[in-house]
Amino acid sequence: MVMLVILILLALFYAFLNGYRDSSSILAGVIASRAMHPRAALYLAGVAEFVAPFLFGVAVARTVATGLVEPTAITLSTLVVAMLAALAWMLFAWWRGIPSSSSHALIGGLLGAALVAGGIQALKIGSLYKVLLPLFLAPPLGLVVGFLVMHIFLLVFGNASPRINNLFRRMQIVTMVALALSHSSNDAQKSIGIITLGLVLSGRLHAFSVPIGVVAACAAAIAFGASRGDWRLIRTLGGKIYRIRPVNALASQASSAGVIFTAAVAGAPVSTSQVISMALMGAGAAERVNKVRWHIGREMLVTWGFTIPATIGTAILIYWGAYEIYHLRWVIGAILTWLSAG
Repeated sequence: MVMLVILILLALFYAFLNGYRDSSSILAGVIASRAMHPRAALYLAGVAEFVAPFLFGVAVARTVATGLVEPTAITLSTLVVAMLAALAWMLFAWWRGIPSSSSHALIGGLLGAALVAGGIQALKIGSLYKVLLPLFLAPPLGLVVGFLVMHIFLLVFGNASPRINNLFRRMQIVTMVALALSHSSNDAQKSIGIITLGLVLSGRLHAFSVPIGVVAACAAAIAFGASRGDWRLIRTLGGKIYRIRPVNALASQASSAGVIFTAAVAGAPVSTSQVISMALMGAGAAERVNKVRWHIGREMLVTWGFTIPATIGTAILIYWGAYEIYHLRWVIGAILTWLSAG
């Protein structure tokens, strides 16, 4: 029971941190182009994040919980180690101001914890590609779609007067809400899947069937996080990649929302922060390739590529550390018992 409570608290904190960090990607365009007041944008995004998990099913939750590891080969302790590894990396990235992927962190933590706890047989090798492939294909797809959508906008509105920016800013509010909905429809389900799997492993559920209370709790956690906003990352994405105009923000938001919604419906877990950032770069490159500060993108890619190996290693270290501490406590207890008996 104690281990289940710890798992639930960690999963909810993961959802909060996910919303807090990824709201920077969702709101960067809106805030940079001054389509909305920042605080109003955060609150509106929070409402959308709360609503989404109730609307779009639990396909991603099922994929995360059952597509990576064999439920019969892991325990609640394995899931706790996985969540600790994911959170450790996310907190490190937050401390350093790095726009890392919470999805990569969770999947790396799950892989590492399952591997060290149950060996290679604990991993679903045959279906692993179904989880990992969307993670790595979604960002370049966001780049291409953002590039194409921006090209279409330039063709249609290229000769319009500057007053067209007012229309773009109003439309951005709609696409920002769509983006927040798509984010939560994919990312909140990761915590939902972990908690539901924990309930199955603890015997509280006999099959993988998501309780409405789990959906509500995870929706509230990710919405609260999104309503707070990580201002350091908002500034990074909103100004350091390139100077965002309303048309860039609109094109990137529409593109990334489409990609993320499609992934959520298909049950494919993707990194929303990666998709949004790449779509933003694609929208900038459609205007002028050298408009984008590509070195910022390279730094992001290096961080994202390093996340899964880093969290696999972190999970292994946490597992071994916990084992050694438990073993040491047992040895000390045995010695004290022997001394008191003597």
